Amino acid sequence: MTEDSPKRGSENLLVDPSLPLEGQTSLLESYYAQSQAGRWGVPRKSFASALERSAKKAFTTGVATPQKLQEYLGALHLEDLALASACAEGCEAAWEHFFTAYRAYLRAAAAAILRCNAGSAEACDLADSLFSELYGLAGGKGAERSLFRYFHGRSSLKTWLRAVLAQRHIDSIRAGRRFEELGEDDTGDGRPRTVLGPQMHPGDPHRERYIASFTRALQTALERLEPKEKERLRLYYAEEKTLAEIGRLLGEHESSVSRHLDRVRRELRRAVEDILRQGIGAANGSVVQPGLSDAEIALCFEYSAEDTPIDLQKLLPRSKSPSPAAGKRTP
Repeated sequence: MTEDSPKRGSENLLVDPSLPLEGQTSLLESYYAQSQAGRWGVPRKSFASALERSAKKAFTTGVATPQKLQEYLGALHLEDLALASACAEGCEAAWEHFFTAYRAYLRAAAAAILRCNAGSAEACDLADSLFSELYGLAGGKGAERSLFRYFHGRSSLKTWLRAVLAQRHIDSIRAGRRFEELGEDDTGDGRPRTVLGPQMHPGDPHRERYIASFTRALQTALERLEPKEKERLRLYYAEEKTLAEIGRLLGEHESSVSRHLDRVRRELRRAVEDILRQGIGAANGSVVQPGLSDAEIALCFEYSAEDTPIDLQKLLPRSKSPSPAAGKRTP
């Protein structure tokens, strides 16, 4: 009997999923050989770490038996996991293989998501943006932030990439919906406000400061809203409920919900602009952030809409007070 063979009664033992291969040398060698990780120069220690991350994601402490753990690890897509690990480590050979093997697939997947031709500019842009992001994060300190670190081998690499691509597309749609309404013209006619000042470019050294200023101003403006107005915004943006669902929860007709949301959005836009223009003050009355110009305010909105760093769940927490009883509709 080898050191890796489960002993009688071991099905009742528990293992620490963060160290699933401790003392399992021959088992690791078997998985390492199956994965062909050696072709990419992935060290055994790095591959073992990838297996450990996968097991830790799948099992919580106190539920993993040696048999269940071995069954789980044996069912992983080990070759895909090895390739992802090699790419995350910045292996040039692995990246060349990944580029050759997956670029056409990513473009076809993007076309399916966008419902357009695989050779269209839209499909290529969506696919190549993920490709560039994955490649750009590899190597050096950036490898620790590589998206490949989130691939655990439970599905094939193709399935995982398609899911990431779809989520990126959904995120971009949600981001646009969240901020385009906030950026409507104050007249309420739905036309986008004309952007003043210099055009946005990623090299702006003040970008993070503008985003932080916008976030603080938005938080301050939200704190000044009436509880029911904040609840409407929370239900619509943070929980993404429909107008009809919000109406049932708040006892309003959906047309009233739409009208109130439109009013609050415009008022919130003006409030954020006023706060940024006047400067953000501290509790003692001193000015922490000096006022911004119209051009700088425009950049605050642009950069925040582009980067979407706003945590709406945090800015719009669930109200502690009960909602109005459903059925009591207001005009």
